[in-house]
Amino acid sequence: MARRLRFNGTGSGEGGCPAVHEDLDSGEIIVHGPPLTDPEDLAQLQHLSPGEVSIVVPRELLVDFGPKEVTRVPRTIDLDAFGRLFENFEHTAWRLETRRRYASDEGTSTYAEFLRGERPNWDVETEWSTTIRAKTGAGATVGRVRLVDDPPTDGQRYLLAYAERNASLGEDIRNMWRTEADRLRLPAEDFWIFDSRLVALLNFDDADNLLGAELITEPAEVNRYCQVRDAAWHYAIRNETFVSGLRE
Repeated sequence: MARRLRFNGTGSGEGGCPAVHEDLDSGEIIVHGPPLTDPEDLAQLQHLSPGEVSIVVPRELLVDFGPKEVTRVPRTIDLDAFGRLFENFEHTAWRLETRRRYASDEGTSTYAEFLRGERPNWDVETEWSTTIRAKTGAGATVGRVRLVDDPPTDGQRYLLAYAERNASLGEDIRNMWRTEADRLRLPAEDFWIFDSRLVALLNFDDADNLLGAELITEPAEVNRYCQVRDAAWHYAIRNETFVSGLRE
């Protein structure tokens, strides 16, 4: 079915090129103009996929005829697509964990072992483990800050122990008391930041099951989450030190 396109305008005279059109149904923007063809210029572009064409347009064209609405339409992905984000990030993956329990943890054999007072038998050969170990082995940074209540919930105590597995894969795990997070006005949101350019805001149901993620790519919004990351990382305590303090 053909798109319903609206001509927004052109910066090079009536009917000229380049120009901006808008899809009236999806809100997508179509920009056309002269292609970028110099091999040295093309070599500098990032995330240019096969079949994509780079074009050159005046800045004024986007300012004058691009959309001005600030309302963001959420883009959600399922768990399979969310898992692929860990395969595709380049240099940094970072998470804030804020929940008091995660249903996915409670269904594992290691959770049952932990509740029985046994040392869990961590599986470090899962597909996800292999991916993270390969990323950190190649120099990428993977880290988390986990919020902890006082006293910690069973789920939080399990994650304090689980940090042993995280660390074996090359992750940097830190913790923060929830009261400190409240003082810093950190949001009560679970999210991952990938390469400081993409945020995956995790969606849970009322039973604490992870359903999927909402992707956020707007620079201003991503920057807000990066500011949360920087504050949390600065004040959080390394897992070994945090756990030692609990034992005192």
